[in-house]
Amino acid sequence: MLILLNTYPLVVSQNMVFRSKETTMQSSVSVMVYSLSGLDKLNEENVAAAMAVVEETGLSRILVTDSAGKVLYDTRETGGAVGQYTLYTEIVQALMGNDAFSCIFKNGAFRSRASSPVLYQNQIIGAVYAYEYDTEQAALLEGLQGNLLRLSGVIGVVVLGLSLVLSKALTKKIGLLLTAIRKVREGAYSHRAEIRGRDEIAQIGEEFNSLTDRLQTTENARRRFVSDASHELKTPLAAIRLLTDSILQTDSIDPETTREFVSDIGQEAERLSRITEDLLRLTRLDSSVLDAASAVDVLPVLEQVLRMMGLVAQEKGVDLTYDAAEGCAVLSSKDELHQVIYNLVDNAVKYTPAGGAVQVSLKREEGQVVLSVADNGNGIPEADLPRIFERFYRVDKARSRAAGGTGLGLSIVSDTVKQRGGTVEAANRPGGGAVFTVRWPAVKGGGAV
Repeated sequence: MLILLNTYPLVVSQNMVFRSKETTMQSSVSVMVYSLSGLDKLNEENVAAAMAVVEETGLSRILVTDSAGKVLYDTRETGGAVGQYTLYTEIVQALMGNDAFSCIFKNGAFRSRASSPVLYQNQIIGAVYAYEYDTEQAALLEGLQGNLLRLSGVIGVVVLGLSLVLSKALTKKIGLLLTAIRKVREGAYSHRAEIRGRDEIAQIGEEFNSLTDRLQTTENARRRFVSDASHELKTPLAAIRLLTDSILQTDSIDPETTREFVSDIGQEAERLSRITEDLLRLTRLDSSVLDAASAVDVLPVLEQVLRMMGLVAQEKGVDLTYDAAEGCAVLSSKDELHQVIYNLVDNAVKYTPAGGAVQVSLKREEGQVVLSVADNGNGIPEADLPRIFERFYRVDKARSRAAGGTGLGLSIVSDTVKQRGGTVEAANRPGGGAVFTVRWPAVKGGGAV
């Protein structure tokens, strides 16, 4: 921009001066040609007489030549060229019958040259040549150039200063962001980038802080998950070790006690196996490793699960009933549906006291397949409802372990349903007990189970 500022105005001004010079000098030369046009032949005497009546033009030098290029008139006071032959380009052009003009700006002056032929009865009898050396307009142009240079200098200094200020502010913000990135990379997930303003760097800082919040939440969940998983795995392992130590360290242990201890070891090993399987299932869900989905009818899967759970409910004295509609197909796999329904029904039967009831409902409404599992047990404390689907979270930890639960069943249900675009929620029933409601997007079709 500064280069354009220092060139374009000067070029435009210079061209304007050139055009002005061409107009004025051609006009002056035309006047002199007109004063000579009545002569049939040019010589020194009649040219001097004719030029004497021409008004002062302010030109630096005027030459008049005959048709051979011999100078007949020269206004230069010293070193005149009268009687000599001249071969100026402009004079040659004029003697060939053409008007000529040239102008250059050099060394602080405009040097302008113009010439025209002198005609008598359409015959070229001579030429008029004019030269002007103008320093006044050149001084104006140089003054303009100087002003532009000074203005450019001021603009350059201002721009440089602003660039330094903005660069310092920008690099400071980037430095804060880089420092925050390094600290978070080292594990300080609680660190935040304090970047003020509303520019793009500040917006990147806000996005970085939001990402760090998610990383911190994920890291806290990971640590809690590892801690809970370690604790859950340690409990059956500790029981197995205690039982085996008791068998090995007791010399006179009877066969019935040994059989009882071995049975307990088998139960703990089975519990350890269930925890491991649930952890592997959650890992697959976290990695989005899902079975191939297809349109599956929920009703046959539901009936299969209820046949399995019917004996368990009967032994506990729980009344297990269901009300299901046909044509409830969802996009999933039969194994996933079986896992979801089994976990919910098994959970309801476990925490329903003897003499209680569990009702399962399957219906289709507003483009969704809705499965609800309700019981009339003790329900879920309101403070625990928001965390009921967290991994290893138990409302009553002692009772949950006694019932053989791993604390992962509801987490598996929630993650499985969400992976297929559905939702699951838990609530307390007004009359007592809890109800779990699963909603899937309904689809057409369904395969046989």
